[in-house]
Amino acid sequence: MNQSGLNGISSPAFRGAAFMVLAGLGFTLVNVVTQHVTMNLGLPPTADAFWQYGFALLFSLPVVVKAGVRALATRRPLTHLARVALSVLGVQAWVMGLANGVPIWQAIALVMTSPFFVTSGAALFLDEKVTAERWGAITLGFAGAMVILSPWSDAFSLYSLLPVLAAALWGGASLLTKSLLPEESSATVTVWLLLLLTPVNAAFSVAAGFQWPTGEILGWVALSGLVMALAQYWLAKAYESADAAYVQPFDDLKLPLNVAAGWIVFGYAPEGYLWLGAAMILIASMANIAVEQKRLRTA
Repeated sequence: MNQSGLNGISSPAFRGAAFMVLAGLGFTLVNVVTQHVTMNLGLPPTADAFWQYGFALLFSLPVVVKAGVRALATRRPLTHLARVALSVLGVQAWVMGLANGVPIWQAIALVMTSPFFVTSGAALFLDEKVTAERWGAITLGFAGAMVILSPWSDAFSLYSLLPVLAAALWGGASLLTKSLLPEESSATVTVWLLLLLTPVNAAFSVAAGFQWPTGEILGWVALSGLVMALAQYWLAKAYESADAAYVQPFDDLKLPLNVAAGWIVFGYAPEGYLWLGAAMILIASMANIAVEQKRLRTA
């Protein structure tokens, strides 16, 4: 590999995109486990959210031990609290949608509205420059999601609006994450999220009727907690490596990943113009990285 190729791989743009794709892979696995334990095994959505993030916190404790108490040091506790509030409400909306039978591929398509919230917020609140090319790539990705979703069809369900609500809430949480990272490490941001999410999710779970996971369910929620901890860390690393407006469209790659997972595991046969929409999303992501690489070369 020549020197320019090595430089491209080691660039912030490449690292940001790679971490976002890794996070997408992790969240895809978590989504599959979530729908399995809530729909097939009967675990209530609120209980699943609590145990999933509880195990994620448990698996993150080695990070705290390794880094010491300084891993929890923060000068912006209110920002962490606001971020967690948005995140936990998004988690509840998302899990409830999956538990009520929204196919994974359809839920992910609706979550593709998130780049609009993130990009608009990045321009308004983080002073990030969003070029016409970036807006074009994001719009193309959103249009691809709408082609797949077909909200005008008779099969459209009101439960499908829950992932849209989750997208808006998570978009706000992503912006707060990005605002924290210039001052705090990705490990600190991840640990604080999991540390604060656990008691809030516990309150939701108790209010709905607390349930202990046993047998097969226990194994699945432990696995999802481990993967969730990794995915949250990779997500923070993505925002740490590059602009939020740049890395967000790579989240669109979760769509084909979740389509494949839902098809293989649950038999959710993708409907409508799936492949056309997926192609539009992939083209949008590739166009976005090309625009960012051009910007970096010019800089």
